Amino acid sequence: MTAAPVTGAPQKGQKSMPVIVLTGGGSAGHVTPNLALVPELKKRGYDIHYIGSYDGIEKTLAEQAGLPYTGIATGKLRRYFSLKNLTDPARVLKGANQAARALKKIKPAAVFSKGGFVGAPVVWAAHRMGIPCVIHEADLTPGLANKLCFSSADRVLCNFPETLQYLPEGRSLVSGCPVRAELFTGNKQAGLDFLGFDDTKPLLMVVGGSLGAVAVNEAVWKALPELLKDFNVVHLVGKGKGDENVKADGYRQFEYISRELPDLFAAADLVVSRAGANAIFEFVALKKPNILIPLWTSASRGDQVLNAESFKKHGYSMVLSQEGLTPEILTEAVRTLHADPSPYIAAMSASPQANAIPTICDTIEQVIREKNHERPDRKKDPDEM
Repeated sequence: MTAAPVTGAPQKGQKSMPVIVLTGGGSAGHVTPNLALVPELKKRGYDIHYIGSYDGIEKTLAEQAGLPYTGIATGKLRRYFSLKNLTDPARVLKGANQAARALKKIKPAAVFSKGGFVGAPVVWAAHRMGIPCVIHEADLTPGLANKLCFSSADRVLCNFPETLQYLPEGRSLVSGCPVRAELFTGNKQAGLDFLGFDDTKPLLMVVGGSLGAVAVNEAVWKALPELLKDFNVVHLVGKGKGDENVKADGYRQFEYISRELPDLFAAADLVVSRAGANAIFEFVALKKPNILIPLWTSASRGDQVLNAESFKKHGYSMVLSQEGLTPEILTEAVRTLHADPSPYIAAMSASPQANAIPTICDTIEQVIREKNHERPDRKKDPDEM
């Protein structure tokens, strides 16, 4: 049963509705789950405002979704040495001050953060102002930005049960990953028509992510002569990662697809992808047989490797290592998966993951109720509101 807004609900004759601020950015993976919550939050009677970086992908996607948007200064939080570590703290501080000014103007009922370097200053500012905060960790182990927000969050949500051991006890729960409702509305024929393909060959969809996947892209391009013998291929290469010289019958290349993505998923028979958490939970929800090639530990903190290992363990995905990846290995894996995808489809169909959207929205409303009851353990600075 859908609950009514718990605070500030407009009465007859009132114009304003309570506002939820969404934040998170740096990649599409930090934004699309936020946008997946918007229809349900609006159904419950909330307005939505997005706070992100000045010109990150979150600005583009939020504005495309018709959401009011505020940009703030951002600085990346790094575990490794970089000269930018000397200047970025000032940018983070500036962003936190800008976020505080924006929150004072917006007066939200709560803040929900999907993480990323832009989310931290918004959460910190909201906490100082007594605004309840919920954060969501997508990967199996928490990212640095979310870790730095644990003490400021009223609730910490996550995708994987294994993640709970890393989260604050008593304030954390498994919610699952919010999946955009529109992904379930795709039309196979519309997808094939958009690509200019027919259905005489199965369709392989390669997803590099919004930031691209150079190693995966290059392996696919080298494997194309063999892959195209048995498959049509649609390749999402990532912004600025394309190669205009790669052309072939049965192959289509795009930097990024938004509006037509549901149709492409409907048309795809199997998927090759990085192992970002949001994307792989979409594959499970759509029951798409998939091969994951996680970003290797030398180029990341290893979260994608852990995500992929979890999905392999549960039987949702076939996993290949980027290290030593060859066109021959990739081609053989694609052919093997397509020959018998049924074990993977069965495992995904039996997945216990519940619909995350109601759980997350219920949690947001719960922290709002707690705030309205003036929790004694939460600081409040009335001069900041």
